Amino acid sequence: MTTTFPELGFYVLAGQPTSTRDAIAEAREGEALGLGTAFISERYNLKEAAVLCGAVGAVTERIRIQTATTNHNTRHPMVTAGIARTMQSLTGGRFVLGIGRGIPAAQDAHGIPRITTAQMEDFVGIMRQLFRGKPVIGHNGPAGSWPILHLDSTLDEHLPMGLVAFGPQSLKLGGRCFDEVVLHTYFTDETTERAVRTVKEAAEQAGRDPADVRVWSCFATIGDHIPGPLRLKKSVGRLATYLQAYGDLLVKTNRWDPAVLARFRADPVVQSVRGAIDAIATPEQLEHIATLLPDEWLAPSATGTPEQCVAAVRNQFALGCDGVILHGASPAELAPIVRAYAR
Repeated sequence: MTTTFPELGFYVLAGQPTSTRDAIAEAREGEALGLGTAFISERYNLKEAAVLCGAVGAVTERIRIQTATTNHNTRHPMVTAGIARTMQSLTGGRFVLGIGRGIPAAQDAHGIPRITTAQMEDFVGIMRQLFRGKPVIGHNGPAGSWPILHLDSTLDEHLPMGLVAFGPQSLKLGGRCFDEVVLHTYFTDETTERAVRTVKEAAEQAGRDPADVRVWSCFATIGDHIPGPLRLKKSVGRLATYLQAYGDLLVKTNRWDPAVLARFRADPVVQSVRGAIDAIATPEQLEHIATLLPDEWLAPSATGTPEQCVAAVRNQFALGCDGVILHGASPAELAPIVRAYAR
């Protein structure tokens, strides 16, 4: 296929990979399908973002590469700026630096400070100044304090930056300062519309053109051509893992019933899974956990035949999104859906 769909993206190494090297084939396959952006998430075991970005950049020619997401406070700002500058040079300007707030429980466990909205806004300002070729001298702000930061005096360019946003403050920050905003998976239609509106209104209030801020739906895409046990892992397992990590926020954002979350957390099978459910739960455990999740909680996703998946994807555009990430599936798994989308 030679048709390019800049409005569609996918995640490299979606889920729990067994080999980082799979990213090379996936990047090539995603580009061949015509997908516009390869998103790179970060899990420290096999998915360190800078390494993956370099690998994907080296084996592709057209597709954009975007971290979605890394955290700004796990590297010195000069290291992050160096990664971004090197990626732009490697790819001819196809890189987008995407950051996010992170998971508080994991940050607490690792001794990494929790991230605030003010810190992310401060960090964006630092990156913008460095990529304009200007030094940052005597900085003392929410993101940290540094005597001098300087990347390259010959630079004078705009670094595209993205934000993975969840709550209203992050969404507003995305509209004020970022070029792209990635929403969370399993947002209801009402939540998606509200989130898009929040981003666009914040952009307008900041004196920006709302059309200049691209809002991505991160949309679970699980076609019927995928084997049943794997579909269960990609749907029930994935949503259950989100509920483990930040269930209160997801339930509050979607205005779901918190009593359902309380029953989920109290369930003996859920409590017996010592780790991410989508990574280690058995098929039998997933089948039980499926009984704990209402159908409407799993509904915000593309399921069924390729044509049914395409209809669900197109609905995300109708809700106001500018792009859709076909989330949780490899390019090989997405191929029938992308072909149907092309038709």
